[in-house]
Amino acid sequence: MEINVKNLREEFDGLHHAIETSDGINLFLRAWMPNKKSNIAILILHGITAYSGSYDLIGTQLSNVGYAVYGLDLRGHGLSDGNRGDYSSKERLILDLGETVNFIKKKHELLILLGHSLGVITAVIASNNYLENIDGLILLSAARVVRPGIYPEMPFTKKLKILFSSIIKPSKPVISYHRDGMLGLDDPLYNFNYTLRFMKIYKVDDVVFPLNLNIPILLGIGEHDELFTIESARSFFDEIPAKNKKFIILPGAKHAVFPDGSWAEIFDWLISNFKIK
Repeated sequence: MEINVKNLREEFDGLHHAIETSDGINLFLRAWMPNKKSNIAILILHGITAYSGSYDLIGTQLSNVGYAVYGLDLRGHGLSDGNRGDYSSKERLILDLGETVNFIKKKHELLILLGHSLGVITAVIASNNYLENIDGLILLSAARVVRPGIYPEMPFTKKLKILFSSIIKPSKPVISYHRDGMLGLDDPLYNFNYTLRFMKIYKVDDVVFPLNLNIPILLGIGEHDELFTIESARSFFDEIPAKNKKFIILPGAKHAVFPDGSWAEIFDWLISNFKIK
């Protein structure tokens, strides 16, 4: 479904910013602001297919506590410009993240990244390149190994077709992302098709945490996460080279569904590690 991102962005009347990147496109940065100016900002990094609007409930709740909250639509997602479901290179993703981090740090003393699912990889990439500007990490719904049978094995002929098409036109989305229970099927701002080069950038096998992470880190997994087991998430947590880290299980939560009360321990962790002035 074709959408006019520029028009939709101009029509959006909620709090937001447009970050003009060094290559001349606009990234959409949604905002949820507290009643009083906050020294602490939280940047939400969305999961695959999603965009910042998917996190309106948690953004609102965090801002009500007193944090300044932002949600970035990745290039090619939501209300950001760019070829849908595509990134030309990892280097361009790193630049986009740096320009977003710098924009927020000019306004707030401390910055916490909250990555959900694919956003966990985004948060780790940002940490590997801009750790001096990042003061904490919240990593939700992530592990290296998915439950068996979640993604059926792709036929060899289809793999060849994707590879051939990507060689001819690397900017063409040729991979359809699908799993049972997906959200956003009726929302035109969700994206379900991706380029091969985007998926290569986001290979979980390539995720490497920065050494000596001297910032508070929280990793959480839903009690009923459909993609990852609690054990696989804990194994991922054990890889994090940090002393100040915590692992939690979110009660009643699924991979992308967080019922009332499931965020309580996250809020407690934030309050205990980051004092709002």
